[in-house]
Amino acid sequence: MTVLDEAPGEPTDARGRVAELHEIRAQAVAGPSEKATKAQHAKGKLTARERIELLLDPDSFREVEQLRRHRATGFGLEAKKPYTDGVITGWGTVEGRTVFVYAHDFRVFGGALGEAHATKIHKIMDMAIAAGAPLVSLNDGAGARIQEGVSALAGYGGIFQRNTRASGVIPQISVMLGPCAGGAAYSPALTDFVFMVRETSQMFITGPDVVKAVTGEEITQNGLGGADVHAETSGVCHFAYDDEETCIAEVRYLLSMLPQNNRENPPRAEATDAVDRRSDVLLDLVPADGNRPYDMAKVIEEIVDDGDYLEVHERWARNIICALGRMDGQVVGIVANQPQALAGVLDIEASEKAARFVQMCDAFNIPIVTLLDVPGFLPGVDQEHGGIIRHGAKLLYAYCNATVPRISLILRKAYGGAYIVMDSQSIGADLTYAWPTNEIAVMGAEGAANVIFRRQIAEAEDPEAMRARMVKEYKSELMHPYYAAERGLVDDVIDPAETREVLIKSLAMLQTKHADLPSRKHGNPPQ
Repeated sequence: MTVLDEAPGEPTDARGRVAELHEIRAQAVAGPSEKATKAQHAKGKLTARERIELLLDPDSFREVEQLRRHRATGFGLEAKKPYTDGVITGWGTVEGRTVFVYAHDFRVFGGALGEAHATKIHKIMDMAIAAGAPLVSLNDGAGARIQEGVSALAGYGGIFQRNTRASGVIPQISVMLGPCAGGAAYSPALTDFVFMVRETSQMFITGPDVVKAVTGEEITQNGLGGADVHAETSGVCHFAYDDEETCIAEVRYLLSMLPQNNRENPPRAEATDAVDRRSDVLLDLVPADGNRPYDMAKVIEEIVDDGDYLEVHERWARNIICALGRMDGQVVGIVANQPQALAGVLDIEASEKAARFVQMCDAFNIPIVTLLDVPGFLPGVDQEHGGIIRHGAKLLYAYCNATVPRISLILRKAYGGAYIVMDSQSIGADLTYAWPTNEIAVMGAEGAANVIFRRQIAEAEDPEAMRARMVKEYKSELMHPYYAAERGLVDDVIDPAETREVLIKSLAMLQTKHADLPSRKHGNPPQ
C-alpha cells in the first residue's frame, strides 16, 4: 500500500478526520465503561472529571495529553491501553485565576501510577512552576503500577523532586479522595496543604495487612490512616470534610486567599467591614484573671473582616490556632494561643504546627499577626524526652527567618521562653502591642515569688501570708501592664476595643516593608 492509499474504513478528508478526533475524545472523556463509573459512584466517590468540574470555573479546563497511552508490555498490559493512562492533567481557572490540576482516574488501572502516567504529572508540574500558578492534585490512586516495576517507582521520584522544587514557589494543595499508600503518601506530605474526605480517603505507608503481619496489631484502613486520624492525631491532614463537594469547595476558598506564586501578594478583596469598627465586646471577652480560660477564636472573629476566617489544622494541636483571614480586605496569617486547650501552653505539636504555618505565610507574602496569651512551654518528662527543645526551636527559627510584616499583640499572659518565641520584639517583630491586661514576665508571680523569696517565706511566722505579700510585691514591681512599655519592649498599650483599627493601620504602614536575608544557599533549621 502506497502512502496515498487509505486503510478500509479510515476517513479520507479533513471533515472525516475531525469526526474521528471527536469520537476518540469522547471515548477518552467517557472513560473505560459505564460499569466502572457506577462502581466509583457506589463507593460514594466522584469521577476524576466530575471533581475537576467542581474545582475549576465552568468551561475553563484545558486538558493536556488527553490521548496519552502507555507503551508497557507484559502481564496483559499490551491489550489494555486506555486513553489518559489513568490521570487527567491540565489547567483552568478558580475565580478567574489560573490553576493547574492533575486528577487520578480510579476507573483506569485503579489510578495506579505507571511510566506514562507519571510523565504526564511531571509535565503538568513543570508547567505550573514555569507559569507561576498553584498546583492542585486530586488523589485517588492505588499506588505504583506493579506490572511496570521500577519504572513506576522512578515516576514517584520525579514527582517528589518537583514537589520540592516548587516548595515555597507556588502553592501546592493535595486533595485526598481515595487511597494513598506507600511511597505515594510522600508527595502530599511535601505540599503546603492536605485535604481529606472521611470514610473514602486514607493515607499510610504500610497498610493494615502489613501492620498485622509485622506487629500483630489489627486495625482498619480508616483507623490506621483515615481523615480523622490524620486531622487529630498525626497532623498530616490540614482539613477534613464529610463529602467531596464540601471539600473541593473549601479548596477553592483557600485558593482565593493565596497568591499565584511567591513573587505576588495574595489577592485583595473589597472590604465591607469598617476599619475603625470598635469591638467593645473584647473588654468583657478576655478575663483579667490569667487563670480563667476563654475562647481565642472569638477574639479572632472580632478583629477580622466580617468575622470570617479559615482555620488550618483546626483539630490538631488545639492549644494554638493558625488561621487565614482578611483585615480591610488584605489576607493575613494569624497565630494565636488558645487558652481553652491546655491553657494555651506551647508543646511539641503546637510548636510544629505554628512553625510550618509561619513558614508558609512567609513564603507566600502573607503578613503575620500573633496573638499572645501563653503561660510557657508544657513541662513534663514526655515533652523533654520528645525533644521540646528542638521542636520549640522550629517555631523560633520560623519567626526569626520570616521577612513579611509581623505584628504581635499580648492580650494577657506572656511568660518565659514562650513569650520570646511567639514573635516578641527581640526576635524581629516589626510592631508589638499589648492590652492593659498584659502580664509579661519570666514566669507567673506565684512561681517567681516562691523562687526569689523562698527563704523569707520559709522563715516567716505565717508563710502563706508572707507568700501572698511577696506575690503582690512582685506583681507591682515587675508585672504591671506598663512595665514592658516603659522599657520599650512593646510599642504601645492599646484599648482592646481599638485592636482592629490599630492592626489594620499598622499593616497598611508595613505593606511596603522590604527585608533582605544574608546571602546563603539555605539555612539549617532544627529538625
